[in-house]
Amino acid sequence: MSAAQVRVPAQAKKGEVIEIKTRVTHDMETGLRKDEKGKAIPRLMLKSFVCKYNGTPVFEADFDTSVSANPMMTFFTVATESGKLEFTWTDDNGVQIKEEASISVS
Repeated sequence: MSAAQVRVPAQAKKGEVIEIKTRVTHDMETGLRKDEKGKAIPRLMLKSFVCKYNGTPVFEADFDTSVSANPMMTFFTVATESGKLEFTWTDDNGVQIKEEASISVS
């Protein structure tokens, strides 16, 4: 089971730089570990992340084996208009974890 948490300011002034924090729960198996019987645990990692602001991508990241389980990210964008931020994490199997947040810009 995967879950995401996001922190976005509820309000901002137009043109203000805002800080966005995200954290997603995911085991991030690298494929290098073995179970108690010595069998390799299959790789299952997050491979990408996209944040869209009113449908326009404002931040993207690709993940690799050095990313820890339950990765946390902080990034910045400019508040341009009121609307919705959509966050999407995608793993190796194509499974997506999605979260949304709204912001009011004055």
